[in-house]
Amino acid sequence: MKTKKFNITGMTCSACSARIEKNINKTEGVIEANVNLLSNSMTVKYDETVLSESDIVKVVLNTGYGASSSEKKKDAPDKNDKTDAEKEFTEMKKRLIISFIFAVPLFYISMGHMLKWPLPDIFHGMENSITFAFTQLLLALPVMIINKKYYTVGFKTLFKGSPNMDSLIAIGTTAAVAYGVFAIYKIGYGLGHMDMDMVMQYSMDLYFESAAVILALITLGKFLEARAKGRTSDAIKKLMDLSPKTALVERNGQEIELPVEEVEKGDIIIVKPGQSVPVDGTIIFGNSSIDESMLTGESIPVEKKIGDKVIGASINKSGYFKFEAQNVGDDTTLSQIIKLVEEASSSKAPISKLADKISSVFVPVVIAIAVISTIVWLIAGATFEFALSIGIAVLVISCPCALGLATPTAIMVGTGKGAENGILIKSAEALEIAHQIKTVVMDKTGTITEGKPRVTDIIVNGIDETEMLKIAASAEKSSEHPLADAVIEEASKRNLDLYNVANFEAIPGQGLEAIVNDKKYYIGNLRLIDNKNININNFEEKSSKLADEGKTPLYFADEKNVLGIIAVADVVKPTSQKAIQEFEAMGIEVVMLTGDNKKTAEAIRKQLGITRAIAEVLPQDKEREIRSIQEQGRKVAMIGDGINDAPALARADVGIAIGAGTDVAIESADIVLIRSDLLDAVTAVQLSHATIRNIKQNLFWAFIYNTVGIPLAAGVFYGVLEWKLNPMFAAAAMSLSSVSVVSNALRLKFFKPVRINNDDTSINKELSINKDSNSDEIKVNVESLSDKSNNNGGNNMKKTFTVEGMSCGHCKAAVEKALKSVDGVENAVVDLQSKTAEVTLSNEVNDDVLKKAITDAGYEVA
Repeated sequence: MKTKKFNITGMTCSACSARIEKNINKTEGVIEANVNLLSNSMTVKYDETVLSESDIVKVVLNTGYGASSSEKKKDAPDKNDKTDAEKEFTEMKKRLIISFIFAVPLFYISMGHMLKWPLPDIFHGMENSITFAFTQLLLALPVMIINKKYYTVGFKTLFKGSPNMDSLIAIGTTAAVAYGVFAIYKIGYGLGHMDMDMVMQYSMDLYFESAAVILALITLGKFLEARAKGRTSDAIKKLMDLSPKTALVERNGQEIELPVEEVEKGDIIIVKPGQSVPVDGTIIFGNSSIDESMLTGESIPVEKKIGDKVIGASINKSGYFKFEAQNVGDDTTLSQIIKLVEEASSSKAPISKLADKISSVFVPVVIAIAVISTIVWLIAGATFEFALSIGIAVLVISCPCALGLATPTAIMVGTGKGAENGILIKSAEALEIAHQIKTVVMDKTGTITEGKPRVTDIIVNGIDETEMLKIAASAEKSSEHPLADAVIEEASKRNLDLYNVANFEAIPGQGLEAIVNDKKYYIGNLRLIDNKNININNFEEKSSKLADEGKTPLYFADEKNVLGIIAVADVVKPTSQKAIQEFEAMGIEVVMLTGDNKKTAEAIRKQLGITRAIAEVLPQDKEREIRSIQEQGRKVAMIGDGINDAPALARADVGIAIGAGTDVAIESADIVLIRSDLLDAVTAVQLSHATIRNIKQNLFWAFIYNTVGIPLAAGVFYGVLEWKLNPMFAAAAMSLSSVSVVSNALRLKFFKPVRINNDDTSINKELSINKDSNSDEIKVNVESLSDKSNNNGGNNMKKTFTVEGMSCGHCKAAVEKALKSVDGVENAVVDLQSKTAEVTLSNEVNDDVLKKAITDAGYEVA
């Protein structure tokens, strides 16, 4: 058995991919074939003793499409190389611009006299009929030529017996133009024989504008699809950028800087503070604290010593060490993640759009009706012109202009509405499939939690809390350990003046010791306390309880006793619990997936009431868990923020990235939550439901005119009532269906997310998203609206502010104290959950004065 990947060209809709897949799968020797519309590729598992690559290519060619073998490049791809999808986007953009450059003036000339628009004199009067008609032909031809792909694919698939949407576009527009050319000859004949009635009749029977406008609008829809496809490879480029380009290798006693591609297994590599680890390996000298959050999801850097493994692309925070290279080149963890992203992206099954399903029946039926109608009228003795106009009327009214607009217009409005709510939806497929989600898998660090360690508890015994924090922060100021930042930040919030420190010493893997105010103190983990033979007093039980809550206890001790504990943890975001409740109320299962330790994961699970949590998982494990759930027949959404989440985001049916996350996660995902709020993920799913409902309504409007108009166009009522649908009215009906579709899609602008519990105490926020035209940076401005509460009988007035930076009871107390110290403030109440401060005033106090009080306390007013 052999598995081979092929590049496919010529596919325009899911009907195309389904047709190829069907024909390949029924070929003798083929075990399984999977065609991916998004990546224009096909993976075939086949018996090479029965079938060859050329045989498979031949089957695709006979189906009406192009195929070629996709050989994997041995060299690393250049991140500046354009992918096929990006080339397709560039091509579609060019086609769209040229189409509208010619279609707009054509429409103006052809319809101007009917709409009383001013036209040059050369287009007025019977004597200028040839100029009027021939100018329209010249304007229509460039639109047809630039969009020749519809004709090459449409006619090719038609002749192969498998017509698709392109076939109907090709036949309808060709028939319209052909009839227009015929009309030009009739106009010329009429002018030559002074038959003005004939000139008048055929001057009104020109359908060049119908052909050009149809092609332009269909190309607009294809352009929107190509734009989504063009972004699929960006995640790979971002991942490639993460990998260090050089490595400091020790060979023959000398330090040599080499390109990372030249590093060999067994090489001794030197890593200095602040540098990235170039490849995977094992430390043989030194120790350090390494930030692996981008790869493992562990929010707190990991202490490494001799014998510990290091991962390529992780960052050395402090310390100098040497390690032996073990996994190099394509075997590194980062390379494996890149491979997983590629595989997961290409394995996404194309979504069978409802329009394409209908077209598989609609297209051949319409063609048959047009041909039969023409033949029947010829047999009945009608003139050739009459019979031809009947056939063209059927094709024109059936031409899928509205059908082509039904999905993209709803998608455009839906994605725009998403952006208004802080949700960037990067593809139509994501918005379509999100309504089918049955399981939501969430990363913990940075997604459910804030992703940044904060001081949560301070427990003291025999020392003042503020004094202990001052001493601890003073000592930690000289430390490079990430937990030190949390302690220093807490002291800064409380506006504490720090002491001078003497004889600071970092103890690798344990903590630190320092002399403050002529007294020696120790700050660190339990191992440090044990090694220094310090009496732990009654703190062991408290420390264990903190650890069970997912917090990291830092012991604070003098030379004899432990004086207190400072607990540091990655705290849960205020809206995470509500978002989980909303998902469960919608019947969606929530699973927490994290690379963090089991104890921390279990603490978060209990706190939020999550049914299932999976901890200590590596990137490939996350991707495997997603696949496992999918194999149970459930549609899965993955929400994450780190590089380690990229494979899972790509594997999931819908990948949702936190806006504050890494570029790689954002590029791997289908949806990005700009505000990093999980409630926006709930909104995204609800928006998907609304959009799909709107698309189905659009499809109804797209077909209702065809259904009513086709019998009329075919001349069914002509013999009895002499009703005949002129092709011009057929085109008008087709246009009316387009107007109905667009109008219905605009109703999505009124979409509002639904919440099961509307007692949210957070202040309303106004979101504006600005995209710099010269960059891909998205800037988000959130403006709090002041809660101008009503007066309660007397002069008391209430004002509410959103306060950023609060994380514990001490923060709450500090903000309340600062506000109560302002003249005119009767009371101040802070809510940590909603991060709001409600101030009751006895008399008017300017907002700036209140904001300054909060700012001076070390916090920020959002």
